[in-house]
Amino acid sequence: MVKINEETILKLASLSKLKFEKKEMDLITNDMQKMIDFIQTLEEINTDGVKPLIHMTEGYNNYRQDEVKEMLDQKEALKNGPQSDSTYFKIPKVLDK
Repeated sequence: MVKINEETILKLASLSKLKFEKKEMDLITNDMQKMIDFIQTLEEINTDGVKPLIHMTEGYNNYRQDEVKEMLDQKEALKNGPQSDSTYFKIPKVLDK
């Protein structure tokens, strides 16, 4: 069983160019240990006869043929908006500089 200690976290922090406070070290060490324990639990599961999955669901992409369909021209599309200016829709300002 792998045990995560402060030395391991310090090494990972150094490689990641991160610095942690003492209380953060305790939390991170605990979280890392939980992750390692979970992975070790998964490794104990007998998966003989289980086919590997690419996706978690058995659904597949349902492709369709591309078909050219009737579309609105630009003028008709602009009529559907509350405000337009020449060739584009006008909307209220949502971002400030």
